[in-house]
Amino acid sequence: MSPTRPTSAGLPAQTAATVPTASATAATTGAMVVCGDDALALRLAQELTTVYGRPVTVVLRSLREGQGPQLAALAAQHPGLRLVEAEDLASHTLAAAGVREASALALTGDDDQANIQAALRARRLNPGLRLVLRVYNRKLGRRVGLLLDRTATARERSASTAVLSTSFTAAPALVAAAVSGGSVVVNVGGRLLRATELPAGQPATGTELTTLAALPEARTAPAELLPDAAEGRRLVLEMLGGTAEPPRRRRHLPGLAELPFAALFSPRLRWAFGSLALLLLAFAGLTSALTGADPLHTGYLAVLDVIAIADPATDQAAPRKVLQILTAVSGLLLMPLLTALALEALGTFRAASTLRRPPRRISGHVVLLGLGRVGSRVLDQLWELDIPVVCVESDPTARGVARARAYGVPVVLGDATQEGVLEAARIGRSSALIALTGDSSNLEAAVLARESSPELRVVLGLFDDDFATELYRALRDSYPEAETRSHSVSFLSAPAFAAAMMGRQVLGALAVGRQVVLIAAVDVSGHPELAGRTVADAEQSGAVRIIAVQPAGTDRPEPRWRPARDRVLREGEQVVVAASRAGLGAILGHSPGE
Repeated sequence: MSPTRPTSAGLPAQTAATVPTASATAATTGAMVVCGDDALALRLAQELTTVYGRPVTVVLRSLREGQGPQLAALAAQHPGLRLVEAEDLASHTLAAAGVREASALALTGDDDQANIQAALRARRLNPGLRLVLRVYNRKLGRRVGLLLDRTATARERSASTAVLSTSFTAAPALVAAAVSGGSVVVNVGGRLLRATELPAGQPATGTELTTLAALPEARTAPAELLPDAAEGRRLVLEMLGGTAEPPRRRRHLPGLAELPFAALFSPRLRWAFGSLALLLLAFAGLTSALTGADPLHTGYLAVLDVIAIADPATDQAAPRKVLQILTAVSGLLLMPLLTALALEALGTFRAASTLRRPPRRISGHVVLLGLGRVGSRVLDQLWELDIPVVCVESDPTARGVARARAYGVPVVLGDATQEGVLEAARIGRSSALIALTGDSSNLEAAVLARESSPELRVVLGLFDDDFATELYRALRDSYPEAETRSHSVSFLSAPAFAAAMMGRQVLGALAVGRQVVLIAAVDVSGHPELAGRTVADAEQSGAVRIIAVQPAGTDRPEPRWRPARDRVLREGEQVVVAASRAGLGAILGHSPGE
């Protein structure tokens, strides 16, 4: 186990002087600790230092790899940010980072087990520490969160644990950017809220709560967040019904319950089956005419003759014997056709139980590239919103392929950058493309898709935030009439992680171009910007809008939506706000005791 290393080792002189080591600088009481060296850790450190103004300690493996150089440059600009270089998150490493005195710890690594193990160690060092874990397995994350909270309770300490997933927090914004008129559904107090773009003068279909953004006429211009008034196109937050869960379609047997008859039996085999039935009727009629027997009985005899299991007509008249021979010969000739019918139907059933192919006439759908962690969450969102989608995945064992099979969603297996793959997904007739593979593959797929459909709406989920910004500008300049969105997952997820470290819950993150509007629940107690002030005084133009007030009380009644402007906010209440990152940071930045 390698000891914690000073961060100044091997750095340029001007950087080494501004990055204090764990031994040189005592941990600041109430500081935030971030463990990770990925893009999320970098973005989170930026959020906490620039938006919330908090002292931050980042524990990372190396200053020369991953996001290490960027973190070192950020530390050179912000004296409140210090870096601790360590091979692993052992107890002594966490202690050197100041976990015992810290108010919150975020674990942003992509290894669920390593994050959980580090969280258990941190809880032993500081039972009252606020923990924020990045865990993809949400079911496991909920159980671990309860376990960590019980550990703090057993030691008679008040602490909280937030388990978040980058894919889960980023997926709604990616879907909203891809679907024209699509919505991001947020559950607040059992009510469903959604963000919807409305043309000038058009009212919302639900109960309008506030205007999230005034959208410019030029697609390339930035939007005005949370304006006092908006006359043109606008993005509004509206409340739908009282259902606690978003509308979900019932799952069905993979590809079978809704499979039409025509998909199981080809026209050729249907003609063959009809011809066989007519032949049996003809033989049954002839037998009835020759023998004078009942038509039902002769039909039964005709079937037995066709499948060659009837008794020989040795005591019958010559015409009956000839007819039996003709029937048997016809059965022998038709047997291969019956076998082909059974095999083709079996093959169709097997194909239906694996992966569906895109229907030939599908149009207006969303093409989703990549069914990894983020892609699986995006597929969930599209399916819940009943948006037609065709998936493209090169790895048949990817985690989202089984989910697509369960949903009955068409999947094209292949590399999206290879010829013919996007055409198989009917890219020319689609409405949008969401690319969630590797950064370079996303770029190549987006260029190929734009060649097929220059006005196609393209949404790229990238991991490098700087690359996302540059790529967005290049595609916007190359195709000015088309809509292009490029977001890094860390950009969309970092606000939720930062707010959770501050002790507040972000209920939803809504992407507006390159900006983000957060829906968050904030306690009134202890915040001078809220407590004792009216709703009108607490709101800030372009920064904060109060959309609901949760009255005080243990029974927690339903929030009071669209509170009166002169309503006074009291201690013990909770408000639901729509805020920019800076606006939410201004409210939470004055939380006492942190």
